[in-house]
Amino acid sequence: VQLQASGGGLVQAGGSLRLSCAASGFILDNHAIGWFRQTPGKEREVVASISRRGGSTHHSDSVKGRFTISRDNSKATMYLQMNSLKPEDTAVYYCAATNLKLGFPKTAGEYQHWGQGTLVTVSS
Repeated sequence: VQLQASGGGLVQAGGSLRLSCAASGFILDNHAIGWFRQTPGKEREVVASISRRGGSTHHSDSVKGRFTISRDNSKATMYLQMNSLKPEDTAVYYCAATNLKLGFPKTAGEYQHWGQGTLVTVSS
């Protein structure tokens, strides 16, 4: 079971990035998926999550209207489109998947499988 995240990098405030996360070793469309982020000294927080078939999504208040989670089950890949980036979006971003919960789980403890993290740095 593996989740491989990519797409992080350095971007100026107001810019955009798209994170991708490719799944292997399990059937992604049986899993809800989520993107989380973490900064030093803080707990991992949900950014966005999406149900198994993509019909329902959740975006945290801090990113609503700027970030969009999506998935392509045919490619076993999930995405996080990040627009209008702000310096406070700087963090390590993690993708995660779970078949323990229905819907779009919002807490890290509900997820079984995790990617390795990709660093997003937004300069002011």
